[in-house]
Amino acid sequence: MCAHPDIRHGTGQRVEVADIFRLYGAGYQQTHRLSGGQRRVMGDLVACRTAALGGQLAQCDHCGAHVARYHSCQNRHCPKCQTVAKLRWVDARLRELFPVPYFHCVFTLPHALNPLAQGNPRVLYGLLFQTASATLQTFGRDPKWLGGELGLTMVLHTWSQTLEHHVHVHCVVTGGALAPDSTRWIPTKRRDFLFPVHALSRVFRGKYLTALQDAYAQDRLQFAGATTPLGDARAFQQFLAPLWQQPWVVYAKPPFASAQHVIAYLGRYTHRVALSNDRLVAVHAGQVTFRWRERRRGNRPKVMTLTATEFIRRFLLHVLPVGFRRIRHYGVLGNRCRTPQMAACRRLFAQPVLPVLPRESAATLMHRLTGIDIVRCPHCHQGRLTGIATLYPLGPPPQDLEVTRPP
Repeated sequence: MCAHPDIRHGTGQRVEVADIFRLYGAGYQQTHRLSGGQRRVMGDLVACRTAALGGQLAQCDHCGAHVARYHSCQNRHCPKCQTVAKLRWVDARLRELFPVPYFHCVFTLPHALNPLAQGNPRVLYGLLFQTASATLQTFGRDPKWLGGELGLTMVLHTWSQTLEHHVHVHCVVTGGALAPDSTRWIPTKRRDFLFPVHALSRVFRGKYLTALQDAYAQDRLQFAGATTPLGDARAFQQFLAPLWQQPWVVYAKPPFASAQHVIAYLGRYTHRVALSNDRLVAVHAGQVTFRWRERRRGNRPKVMTLTATEFIRRFLLHVLPVGFRRIRHYGVLGNRCRTPQMAACRRLFAQPVLPVLPRESAATLMHRLTGIDIVRCPHCHQGRLTGIATLYPLGPPPQDLEVTRPP
């Protein structure tokens, strides 16, 4: 393994999370206990778009150049595999928008719950979805505010800019509700105001802590390491006591300016991973340097350096349990009554029923929505690539050299 004498003078190669796992992942796995999902993420990211997964050999019909196009790992935690999935999802949501204001709310768990969440992510993250949605629906169904059924799209994030554990759920909420008899749409009383955040915070806190106590009573929680003492019922109640007293963070932004802004927002948040490759600056001598923004100071750009071990630990904190859905819909958008309620809303807004479209190829979708032509030859930029042979998987990729990128 080669070490560069100065991270300011790199090779110009693009730094990727996969490089960090490729260089230091094996050593990390020998000294740390990982879940099967975390091991899978490390292996998938290392193999992504390499000969390890196989692919296709393509030839340009203009210049005759040959291009090896390796398969993606398709892991939802991979920084390189989210573009097409995001575009498909956002394109589908675009077809479901109503001509109403949309609000953005954020519900955050207190950091005191982080150790418990790390040992019980499926339970605590699930309760966050359950109680945040129930809180909004409680206000939406109250005649004092709306008296109907809201439409909610919720996206779970578990990280801060520095990859620390920061569990919160982003919610896109319709500015209005469908009446119980589905005969009218009830708009918000003010276009720029949904519900009072202090009241939302109190209700959310009560619902979450009550649900957490129920999960404890039903033996759905596991305790290990620092949380082992909480297995005692009295210690658990003492742990929860201060959480009943402190304010919980619920944030509500003004409504989006237009439907296009809603889609732009969804595209930013729905398929985001803990850290994208374009934030990485360097991997050097067991250290990882990346960019972050300090939001308390107006999103001021900064650079942080961590040991590779600490970087991997923080990144793996955000690997979700296998099969856990991080994007969910409730109310008129919920799966249970989605078809009749969506149809009722479209009738009220005089929106046409949209036909079911055939599934587009990744190349067609990318070109239509982004203008990027992924089958154009990267050499002559004129010809089109056509597959001429299958590249079968060749096993794990070789160990790469350390790489750096200018900050």
